[in-house]
Amino acid sequence: MDERGELASNVTDVALIFEGGGMRVAHSAGVVSTLLEAGIHFDFVAGISAGSSCTVNYLSRDSRRAKLSFVEFAADPNFGSVWTFLQGKGWFNAHYIYEETGGPGQALPFDFGTFAANPAQCRIGSFECDTGQSVYWTKDDLATLPALMRRVRASSTMPILMPPVEIDGRTYVDGALGPCGGFAIDAARAAGFTRFFVVMSREREYRKEPNKWPWLFRAWFRKFPAVAEAVNERWKNYNRTREELFDLQSSGEACLFIPERMMVSNSTVEVAKLQASYDDGLAQAQRELPRWREFLEMV
Repeated sequence: MDERGELASNVTDVALIFEGGGMRVAHSAGVVSTLLEAGIHFDFVAGISAGSSCTVNYLSRDSRRAKLSFVEFAADPNFGSVWTFLQGKGWFNAHYIYEETGGPGQALPFDFGTFAANPAQCRIGSFECDTGQSVYWTKDDLATLPALMRRVRASSTMPILMPPVEIDGRTYVDGALGPCGGFAIDAARAAGFTRFFVVMSREREYRKEPNKWPWLFRAWFRKFPAVAEAVNERWKNYNRTREELFDLQSSGEACLFIPERMMVSNSTVEVAKLQASYDDGLAQAQRELPRWREFLEMV
């Protein structure tokens, strides 16, 4: 028991999946807030890239941190810049963002006690550079705050913009390079789920285009050719999985939250723009809440 009540799940037959998208997830944070405020608690939650931050914030039942992570925190002078990139720390200062700020008294304190006590299953997706395989970490791998945050960082490590992350002798980058293009539907299916609630970060009409500079990634990741190949193939995987999700929505097997508009990019750092995107996502989520309840049979 904590101040927010018993940590029980009340949705056990639908998997909650968060797409990534860098700072576009400021919009998705409005969904996290709406779900938590409505008392909708999924028993299985999976996220990739910035969606992994949504996942752990949701499971720690912390709507305030969900917003701070993608809105106000962008004003932190240590958040990242071209200078941190030139220092090898990343355009987004990854070690600081994920591994320094989550402790008590830090910029983004994380409620690890609530996360650990929450009975819901968790999956954090990343991409292994050496083998070219997707990996999903479970709560068994997330037993301490440092272990959790390093894996959230690995999941969120955008190629080139952020340095790869080593864990137990393996090297990882952004989980969106996997065969599902950034949607952890494969992890949900592996856990036995056939119904899905997916929080997306692109408008319905969006389609990803082929990489304009395939040679750049081949040169940058010459030590990890599987990464370069995955980057250059991602547009196909991403578009294919989105079409599959739209089909699942049509058949009644998925409920999709699709932004009506996306006001920011994955690298936006202007707090006013991020705040506007969060507000937009929150308003849309609240309008859609009755539809969600109907899909989840919580009417």
